Amino acid sequence: MQSITLRFLASQNALPQAGRMSGGTVLRWADDAAFACASAWAQGPCVADFVGGALFMQPVRPGDLVEVQARLAYTTDTGMKLAVEVRSGPLQGGPLQEVMHCVAAYTAVDAGEQPRAVEKWLPETPGDIALAQRVKAHIEAARAAQ
Repeated sequence: MQSITLRFLASQNALPQAGRMSGGTVLRWADDAAFACASAWAQGPCVADFVGGALFMQPVRPGDLVEVQARLAYTTDTGMKLAVEVRSGPLQGGPLQEVMHCVAAYTAVDAGEQPRAVEKWLPETPGDIALAQRVKAHIEAARAAQ
Protein backbone atom coordinates (compact mmCIF):
# COMPACT_ATOMS: atom_id res chain seq x y z
CA MET A 1 0.00 0.00 0.00
CA GLN A 2 1.56 3.26 -1.14
CA SER A 3 -0.50 5.43 1.23
CA ILE A 4 -3.01 5.13 4.02
CA THR A 5 -5.42 7.60 5.58
CA LEU A 6 -6.78 7.17 9.09
CA ARG A 7 -9.88 9.15 10.10
CA PHE A 8 -11.29 9.38 13.61
CA LEU A 9 -12.56 11.77 16.28
CA ALA A 10 -10.09 13.27 18.73
CA SER A 11 -11.07 11.83 22.08
CA GLN A 12 -13.21 14.05 24.24
CA ASN A 13 -12.12 11.96 27.20
CA ALA A 14 -8.45 12.86 26.77
CA LEU A 15 -6.83 15.21 29.23
CA PRO A 16 -6.24 18.14 26.89
CA GLN A 17 -3.54 20.71 27.55
CA ALA A 18 -5.12 24.17 27.51
CA GLY A 19 -8.12 22.84 25.59
CA ARG A 20 -6.09 21.04 22.93
CA MET A 21 -4.68 17.59 22.31
CA SER A 22 -1.02 17.23 23.32
CA GLY A 23 1.74 17.22 20.73
CA GLY A 24 2.71 13.74 21.91
CA THR A 25 -0.76 12.46 21.08
CA VAL A 26 -0.57 13.98 17.59
CA LEU A 27 2.86 12.38 17.08
CA ARG A 28 1.44 9.01 18.18
CA TRP A 29 -1.27 9.33 15.52
CA ALA A 30 1.41 10.10 12.91
CA ASP A 31 3.44 7.08 14.03
CA ASP A 32 0.35 4.84 13.87
CA ALA A 33 -0.39 5.86 10.27
CA ALA A 34 3.26 5.56 9.19
CA PHE A 35 3.54 2.13 10.82
CA ALA A 36 0.35 0.94 9.10
CA CYS A 37 1.54 2.18 5.70
CA ALA A 38 5.06 0.74 6.08
CA SER A 39 3.80 -2.62 7.37
CA ALA A 40 1.31 -2.90 4.51
CA TRP A 41 4.03 -2.13 1.95
CA ALA A 42 6.46 -4.55 3.58
CA GLN A 43 3.71 -7.15 4.01
CA GLY A 44 4.92 -7.86 7.50
CA PRO A 45 6.41 -6.44 10.68
CA CYS A 46 8.40 -3.20 10.72
CA VAL A 47 10.28 -1.18 13.28
CA ALA A 48 10.63 2.58 13.41
CA ASP A 49 14.11 3.96 12.70
CA PHE A 50 13.26 7.65 12.67
CA VAL A 51 10.37 10.02 13.16
CA GLY A 52 11.29 13.66 12.96
CA GLY A 53 10.85 17.09 11.54
CA ALA A 54 7.49 17.56 13.18
CA LEU A 55 6.13 21.01 12.47
CA PHE A 56 2.93 21.94 14.31
CA MET A 57 0.75 24.57 12.64
CA GLN A 58 -2.42 24.58 14.74
CA PRO A 59 -4.00 22.64 17.60
CA VAL A 60 -6.40 19.73 17.54
CA ARG A 61 -9.33 20.20 19.89
CA PRO A 62 -11.10 17.31 21.62
CA GLY A 63 -14.05 16.25 19.44
CA ASP A 64 -12.42 17.40 16.16
CA LEU A 65 -12.45 15.15 13.12
CA VAL A 66 -8.84 14.07 12.52
CA GLU A 67 -7.31 12.77 9.30
CA VAL A 68 -3.78 11.33 9.26
CA GLN A 69 -2.22 10.45 5.91
CA ALA A 70 1.05 8.53 5.54
CA ARG A 71 2.55 8.35 2.04
CA LEU A 72 5.47 6.28 0.86
CA ALA A 73 8.16 8.67 -0.43
CA TYR A 74 10.70 6.01 -1.48
CA THR A 75 12.15 2.66 -0.44
CA THR A 76 15.62 1.28 0.23
CA ASP A 77 16.64 -2.39 0.23
CA THR A 78 15.01 -3.01 3.62
CA GLY A 79 13.22 0.22 4.48
CA MET A 80 10.41 2.59 3.73
CA LYS A 81 10.68 6.37 4.01
CA LEU A 82 7.38 8.21 4.46
CA ALA A 83 5.81 11.65 4.66
CA VAL A 84 3.00 12.09 7.19
CA GLU A 85 0.38 14.85 7.39
CA VAL A 86 -2.20 15.40 10.11
CA ARG A 87 -5.30 17.54 9.43
CA SER A 88 -8.30 18.33 11.60
CA GLY A 89 -11.44 20.38 11.79
CA PRO A 90 -14.85 20.62 13.40
CA LEU A 91 -17.05 17.57 13.08
CA GLN A 92 -19.90 19.77 11.83
CA GLY A 93 -18.10 20.29 8.53
CA GLY A 94 -15.81 22.62 6.71
CA PRO A 95 -12.38 21.98 5.26
CA LEU A 96 -9.80 20.21 7.38
CA GLN A 97 -6.77 22.34 8.23
CA GLU A 98 -3.17 21.09 8.33
CA VAL A 99 -2.13 20.49 11.93
CA MET A 100 1.30 18.88 11.63
CA HIS A 101 3.61 17.17 9.19
CA CYS A 102 6.71 15.03 9.68
CA VAL A 103 8.82 12.31 8.08
CA ALA A 104 9.32 8.72 9.19
CA ALA A 105 11.61 5.81 8.36
CA TYR A 106 10.81 2.15 9.03
CA THR A 107 12.75 -1.08 8.48
CA ALA A 108 11.05 -4.36 7.62
CA VAL A 109 12.12 -7.16 9.96
CA ASP A 110 11.86 -10.94 9.99
CA ALA A 111 10.84 -13.16 12.93
CA GLY A 112 14.35 -12.76 14.41
CA GLU A 113 14.08 -8.93 14.25
CA GLN A 114 16.67 -8.83 11.45
CA PRO A 115 16.20 -6.51 8.46
CA ARG A 116 14.59 -8.13 5.43
CA ALA A 117 14.15 -7.03 1.84
CA VAL A 118 11.11 -5.07 0.69
CA GLU A 119 9.67 -4.45 -2.75
CA LYS A 120 11.22 -1.42 -4.41
CA TRP A 121 9.17 1.69 -5.06
CA LEU A 122 10.55 4.73 -6.80
CA PRO A 123 8.66 7.98 -7.31
CA GLU A 124 7.71 8.75 -10.91
CA THR A 125 5.61 11.93 -10.97
CA PRO A 126 7.23 15.33 -10.41
CA GLY A 127 5.29 15.74 -7.15
CA ASP A 128 6.37 12.32 -5.87
CA ILE A 129 10.00 12.99 -6.86
CA ALA A 130 9.98 16.33 -5.02
CA LEU A 131 8.45 14.68 -1.93
CA ALA A 132 11.11 11.93 -1.99
CA GLN A 133 13.87 14.54 -2.23
CA ARG A 134 12.47 16.50 0.74
CA VAL A 135 12.09 13.38 2.88
CA LYS A 136 15.57 12.12 2.00
CA ALA A 137 17.18 15.51 2.69
CA HIS A 138 15.46 15.78 6.06
CA ILE A 139 16.46 12.28 7.19
CA GLU A 140 20.05 12.75 6.02
CA ALA A 141 20.35 16.13 7.78
CA ALA A 142 18.97 14.72 11.03
CA ARG A 143 21.37 11.77 10.94
CA ALA A 144 24.34 14.04 10.12
CA ALA A 145 23.51 16.18 13.15
CA GLN A 146 23.79 13.22 15.55
